[in-house]
Amino acid sequence: MANIKAKPSKYMLNLLHALPPFVDEEKGVINTIVEVSAGSINKYELITESGQLKLDRVGYSSLAYPFTYGAIPMTWDYDGDPLDVEIVNITEPLVPGSLVEARVIGVMKFIDGGEVDDKIIAVLNDDKRSDHITSYADLGEYWEKETKYYWENYKALKKPGTGVVETFHGPAEAIQVIKECTERYHKEYAPKLEN
Repeated sequence: MANIKAKPSKYMLNLLHALPPFVDEEKGVINTIVEVSAGSINKYELITESGQLKLDRVGYSSLAYPFTYGAIPMTWDYDGDPLDVEIVNITEPLVPGSLVEARVIGVMKFIDGGEVDDKIIAVLNDDKRSDHITSYADLGEYWEKETKYYWENYKALKKPGTGVVETFHGPAEAIQVIKECTERYHKEYAPKLEN
């Protein structure tokens, strides 16, 4: 599944820095490292320097993630983290820390506490139940309302009004965001890596 271009090692690779963002750019298939499974209120994050999962926080309310959540390797968003991914239309929970190939269907433009924190929207690439979904619009109006509600309220008990969903866009805009975040990673983060 993962074509890691590294020699075998007795040390664990940090997949955030070992895998490319795209598995197949033409088909919009990306590598994604799962951080949070749908239905959880625990927010796990990958430690950028080591690649291990850390419990970042327990959700501020009973509002659970309505989708699986993860990060794209070798990307760097404006908020100082790898680019985020929402994996939707999942039938079974995905294990945090696992690597999946996801197909991009859109992007949600999001501001969190005044910072750009866009969310790529994707489906599992090898799940036939999602083959018919080619754009976030295929998920329906209610999905968009639920997603917007989640992001604008997930911190409401601690920091009201800090999350603002701006707009949703299709796969072409999402691919552009991924490319920009890949360029930012190579310019801003990759020079800090030790060989």
